Amino acid sequence: MNVEANKVVSFHYVVSDGGGEPVDSSRERGEPLSVLIGHGNIIPGLEKALLGRAVGDRFEVVVQPADAYGERRANFTQRVPKKYFEHPEHLKPGMSTVLNTREAGPRMVVVHKIGSSVIDVDLNHPLAGKTLTFDVEITAIRDASEEEVAHRHAHGAGGHEH
Repeated sequence: MNVEANKVVSFHYVVSDGGGEPVDSSRERGEPLSVLIGHGNIIPGLEKALLGRAVGDRFEVVVQPADAYGERRANFTQRVPKKYFEHPEHLKPGMSTVLNTREAGPRMVVVHKIGSSVIDVDLNHPLAGKTLTFDVEITAIRDASEEEVAHRHAHGAGGHEH
């Protein structure tokens, strides 16, 4: 079985941003990532690199910013009331956190400045503008269930739980 649309693929990955040091790794968490292919659940450049691969394939792929988190946008900041953050008292300038938005759902942001009632954040993803290198090992491929296709994401181990 090969990776294609509406298959759930599980894979380990290590990603670096050109600085040589990994910025994220599924191996550190011990579980592979599981995603439903063809539904925009991972960055486009990585999803394209997975297509046609099989269990046991191990490869490296370099993904340019346009196929990852996009180019950095100057002055792409917003002032957000503290009530929209989980545990705002723990945040410090330079930290990454998730901000839940109405339009785009969860969004990774970087804290710039903390005021008494608001937090200024950079809306660029922390990896925006960076060329990413992924070391990938495919561990499993299976047909997606009708429910997974309807929900547009993988369920179960390594995927999303409801």
